[in-house]
Amino acid sequence: MLVYLGICAVLAFLAALLAALLAVPMLASFGFAVPPAPTFHIAFAAGALPLIFGAIIHFVPVLTRTASPGRPLILLPLVVQPAGLVTPLALAGVLPGWSLHAAASVISLAALILLVWITRRLRATLGTAHPGARWYGAALLCLFFAVSLVLVWLAQPESGPSLRLFHLHLNTLGFIGLAALGTLPVLLPTALRRPDPGAAVRLRRDLPIAVGGVVLVAAGAGGGSGGAWLAIVGAAMLLWVVGGNLLAWQRTFGLHAIVGAGAAASMLAATSGLAILLLLGMAHGMGLMTARPASAAFGAAFLLPLVTGALSQLLPVWCHPAADSLQRRLLHERLTWGSRWRAALFLAGGVWLAFDDSGGWLPVAAGLLLFLIALLRGWLDSPKSSDDNSRSI
Repeated sequence: MLVYLGICAVLAFLAALLAALLAVPMLASFGFAVPPAPTFHIAFAAGALPLIFGAIIHFVPVLTRTASPGRPLILLPLVVQPAGLVTPLALAGVLPGWSLHAAASVISLAALILLVWITRRLRATLGTAHPGARWYGAALLCLFFAVSLVLVWLAQPESGPSLRLFHLHLNTLGFIGLAALGTLPVLLPTALRRPDPGAAVRLRRDLPIAVGGVVLVAAGAGGGSGGAWLAIVGAAMLLWVVGGNLLAWQRTFGLHAIVGAGAAASMLAATSGLAILLLLGMAHGMGLMTARPASAAFGAAFLLPLVTGALSQLLPVWCHPAADSLQRRLLHERLTWGSRWRAALFLAGGVWLAFDDSGGWLPVAAGLLLFLIALLRGWLDSPKSSDDNSRSI
């Protein structure tokens, strides 16, 4: 199922890109003003959300050294996926308003179920659980409150603008950001096949700082001049955590090793992209740039390199569980093909979009096309199990 969720996420990103490049300009030419929310929610709600749920369910038993989850929980991403598909259609007016209520209710309930499950797993751990599991709990808590706010502003439209900003930041920096920051310090050393001795210490130390930063940014986003400075402080706290990871990776592995290691290059680009976006967010708080292109920039400079880099590392493992098999090695080689170029394209396109220039979609489209080609090559070149002579008895 994880392979299915990964492919669905890539297809959702492609659909969002086509909507931004083709559908929105076409509708605008006919005089229709299309808000950015439906396009962004294609990538987030329909693509990234189910994949992150699946990844959390996959990783938590490993981090807590507990048994595999039961089938009902394993299928939870398939429950939130239809709700994620309904969300952009409802926001675009294709579906009735009550469908957005239903989608928000399903997603918030699923987040709560997964949060309770993680809490129980942490209590059932023999010894001390890996601190990354607590980052997933914090991310899900942000998602629960973010989606629950949808029901509030639908009932009280006058509170919509401020609650929408709170919802946006809890989703992007809270749910996606915290889940990523809890995963990358573990996944990047795995991609490099070298340990990071300080990763667990950083994860344990940085979680309260990161959560506090998210809350301050979300609370200050719609609060006027005073709220802007609150958001700036929160962004600085998050930047301290992100920058700490970048500096630690530089000291432990070296920039040359990370850039030359395939999937790790995309993970480095995602982390660097988040750092740049936080700096630009602070500039927005000071009134130096508008907020509207920030959603597109977040998707391009952070979400796309994050997901494509993680899938480059994880899809071979999910498709071919046998350790060091020929199929796994070949798929990993195909998926990491061009990783440095696509990481650079995503990062450049995201920064370009942050300055409200639609030309930034071109490098983003080129980077996504490179990953789609890599996926297609991996699919077509995959050898049959009978061709795998790497496992001897």
